Amino acid sequence: MATIRERLDADLKEAMRSKDELKLSVIRMAKSAIKYKEVEGTNKVLDEPGIVNVLTTMLKQRRDSVAEFQKAGRAELVEKEEKEIAIILQYLPQQLSAAELTAEIASAIAEAKATGPKDMGNVMKIVTPRLKGKAEGKLISEEVKAQLSKLGG
Repeated sequence: MATIRERLDADLKEAMRSKDELKLSVIRMAKSAIKYKEVEGTNKVLDEPGIVNVLTTMLKQRRDSVAEFQKAGRAELVEKEEKEIAIILQYLPQQLSAAELTAEIASAIAEAKATGPKDMGNVMKIVTPRLKGKAEGKLISEEVKAQLSKLGG
């Protein structure tokens, strides 16, 4: 299977050929963000998890923008951001369903022997690396908090 970087390069060429301005723009932004991260850091080529982190950050920014644009009543901007989200999601690992997320977190809670909300940090240490790129951090922490609060303690 092609790497994310190879898929971005191939899709960039395809978007140019088909004159898909939105996809072209999003892929260029992604490639630029990846290059910036490489130059900014230790001046090395990002591996797959590093690229997933960059794309996840882009995804979070778009979702935050959607929320703000909805508050402001800017439907055309909400629509544009949602289209960009759909394009970015094509390059990320398959997102977990709500049931899968709940099961993963329940397993991490059992592994951490958590007894209540005070154990949130321990559970997050276990679950965050496992679900990196497969679920948004905000969703993970909300679900951990919900499950731990049911335990009491």
